[in-house]
Amino acid sequence: MFEKFQTKSRTLIDSNPYWDYIIEDYVLPNNRIGKYYYAHTLGSTIVIPKIDDEHFVLTIQYRYLNKNMSIEFPGGGLRGGLEPEENALEELIQETGYRTDKLELLGKFNPCNGLTDEICFVFLAENLIEGMQKLDESEEIKKIILNRKEISEKIKTGELWDGMTLASWSIYLHLF
Repeated sequence: MFEKFQTKSRTLIDSNPYWDYIIEDYVLPNNRIGKYYYAHTLGSTIVIPKIDDEHFVLTIQYRYLNKNMSIEFPGGGLRGGLEPEENALEELIQETGYRTDKLELLGKFNPCNGLTDEICFVFLAENLIEGMQKLDESEEIKKIILNRKEISEKIKTGELWDGMTLASWSIYLHLF
């Protein structure tokens, strides 16, 4: 039925600690050679910090590319040498200050399968212990607590527009 495309060559255009920019030449179904441009990553994690059955910790931060404030669950790119669980715990502390002793993998997804090979691991954090944020120098993040109804309302109004948060919330709602 469907055949896997054969890669003929791979060229690294540029790289940073979170992703590589790649061009691949590959064989198209008509046997011509096509070019595919994408971002290769180690993956990412996102955490749904649950205070109780109705309340969740999210963040607000400015997103440069969209020139807009974004409401999101805490998360970030996998750093080399870390397992997804370790990365999720670090992102939770860094962006919200919360720690947890109860982290559960809910699922995973690709945030944009036409542009990246990234796999995002979605975790639920419970038994939260509040602490201080440990932001990177490039981050300015405010944590907020929203209930289910407020999350739903912010999705309806377009205030919550981050795709990774929307996908993670969808996974959560299908499980709980």
